[in-house]
Amino acid sequence: MNDRPTARWPLPLPPGEEPPMPPLSVWPTGQRDPLAQLRDAGCVPGTETDTERIPPAVAAHAIATYTRPGDLVLDPDCGAGTVLTTALRAGRHALGLTARTRWWTLARANVTAAKTAGAWRDGSVLDARPKVLATVRAAGLIGRVGLVLTTLRTERDRVSGPDRDPVESALADLATTLLYCEPLLRSGGYVAVVARPLRHPDGSLVDLTTPLIATGTSAGLAPVERCIALTAGLRGSRPVTRASLAERRAARARAAGTPTALTAHREVLVFQLAHDATLAAAAAADIPWPMDEATRFIVHGVERPRGRRAA
Repeated sequence: MNDRPTARWPLPLPPGEEPPMPPLSVWPTGQRDPLAQLRDAGCVPGTETDTERIPPAVAAHAIATYTRPGDLVLDPDCGAGTVLTTALRAGRHALGLTARTRWWTLARANVTAAKTAGAWRDGSVLDARPKVLATVRAAGLIGRVGLVLTTLRTERDRVSGPDRDPVESALADLATTLLYCEPLLRSGGYVAVVARPLRHPDGSLVDLTTPLIATGTSAGLAPVERCIALTAGLRGSRPVTRASLAERRAARARAAGTPTALTAHREVLVFQLAHDATLAAAAAADIPWPMDEATRFIVHGVERPRGRRAA
């Protein structure tokens, strides 16, 4: 895995000083249209019905950047399983969870298809909610996950109650999920959350960056990078939007005579364990760090020996 550029934070900041936004990078992940990506990844028919899936090209870029061969990739809300298929084809182990029968069937079929195509790494899908990660059933995963790669799912049928906002509900679910995932990360592991752009009724974009960073930090994680994963193709320096017909119609309906830009990217927020991020920032800034501090870390307020998360 390539060394990752790390900002000077989350080293201790002066009182009252706010941490800056994580460094921004752009991924050229839209050179193939969505259906071609699914075909290239060997996904089974029906995968395209998961409209909030992580595009295979985005998953492939994240897996290549933040993991190494043989690592375990976890998607705790895997939908139709594009992350699992991509991870297996890249020589990583893969584990996905979903409580929706429809997605479990598709994800399982995609894992089977990847193995049939020659992916030899272990891959499985559990018909379970993310809270199973906090039970004894997941004890063997503690300190083993190299990358948690998941998406912010805002399907309205997941929201309980007519007055609940889908985005707020999705963020609350994600916060709980990341809390379950945090103890499973190995030393140096990453969490990457992918979110498709959302709009307010007036057509303006919803700010997802700020609440996603807050969601990650509430789970004991530190944001280390903010990425724009393009879903538009690039012809020279000009982006070519690959929006679906439904997205184009929705944009025209919202515009009401005023031009509305089609979205051409996914937002990706990347986190590490807070202690790991602090050590990496110290190393990048050439700041000495006491050895006794480097051999301890804190999980949910409890100090534990560093060896528990040995890679």
